[in-house]
Amino acid sequence: MTRTFTVRAEPEAVAGYLRDFARTEEWDPGTVSTTRLGDDPVGVGTRWHNVSKFLGSTTELTYELTREEPGRLVFVGRNDTATSTDDISLVAGGTPGTTEITYRAHVEFNGLAKLAAPVAKVAFEKLGNEVERNLTRVLDGKRTDPGA
Repeated sequence: MTRTFTVRAEPEAVAGYLRDFARTEEWDPGTVSTTRLGDDPVGVGTRWHNVSKFLGSTTELTYELTREEPGRLVFVGRNDTATSTDDISLVAGGTPGTTEITYRAHVEFNGLAKLAAPVAKVAFEKLGNEVERNLTRVLDGKRTDPGA
């Protein structure tokens, strides 16, 4: 699933907000809870325990921030049945004070869970529309304070 959209917030504020994966509770419609593991400042290697509902089932993954660089964040979540990669690219939008977000979510199923892939693809596309709508709502107007 890939979505590209623009929000009314500076790239630094958007990156500061999105780098804390616990905030998925505010914009990911499938997330039930996300809890950071450990007390160290958020950075590459920080991990979160995520509980989500998808296609009527509850699933738990451990996500890790695997890449953080200007304009890009990558989170990888794993459990016994799937590996989920959220790759988020951020660039200044065409209008001052805006950010163009390209959000790519890829799930690779393991073992028997691979049988669910065709059904999951359709559901992920619908979920992508909701994620775009929710992220736009949450991020529009975020100030330049990266912790905002």
